[in-house]
Amino acid sequence: MLSPELIDALDAAARSPRLLVTSDFDGTLSPIVSNPADARPLPTAADALVALAGLPDTEVALISGRALRDLRALSSMPETVHLVGSHGAEFDSGFAHDIDTDLLGTITETLSAIAADKPGVTVETKPASVALHVRNASAADGDAALAAARDAASAWDAHATAGKAVLEFAVVSTDKGEALDILRAEHRATAAVFFGDDVTDEKAFRRLTDADVGVKVGPGDTTAAYRVDAPEDVADALAHLHRVRAQRTGA
Repeated sequence: MLSPELIDALDAAARSPRLLVTSDFDGTLSPIVSNPADARPLPTAADALVALAGLPDTEVALISGRALRDLRALSSMPETVHLVGSHGAEFDSGFAHDIDTDLLGTITETLSAIAADKPGVTVETKPASVALHVRNASAADGDAALAAARDAASAWDAHATAGKAVLEFAVVSTDKGEALDILRAEHRATAAVFFGDDVTDEKAFRRLTDADVGVKVGPGDTTAAYRVDAPEDVADALAHLHRVRAQRTGA
């Protein structure tokens, strides 16, 4: 059930001349799963996003911490939906910044050594970052792995981002907020809607203006003005936004 306040905010955004609809992937369009490779968007949410992308003066994008190749494969989104991976480092058109491949290799080797003797701790290498996942590890092993990674990071010129059971080190300086600004400027959006669930999404929420709508999914502190409980609510919000936007554009 969407709150009346959120419905009013979505209605106002739907009346904007040029609308940008953006969302995180994991925990927002897709429920959180133990195996990251099993993540898939809820069908109703995916359908609503694709329908929004087909409306006049409406742009739609996913902004995810996933590598762009993985986001493309798991989301199964058509070309009408823009994809931004690696927390804003990877756009459909290429990398936002130059990549330090030597540093990327050093971080990968170090994190792999940390994870080697800790069951459930895994390392994910992306084109612009390396992530240490501890969701499936014991509390003791997870805490030890994260502490060791933070200690090692003092020798790296990398940007650390903590998420839900993950610590990620990027070799470029970028974030979801910067990605949102790039998309807004590129598409001359007069209003933006952003859905996100993790601490990494807060950087996007902080870039929103009075004309925009930020929606936090699930518990936790947030600067977003609105909150829903679960990805199923995101699907409802996207479907509502599509209905109102379609009426507004006459599509």
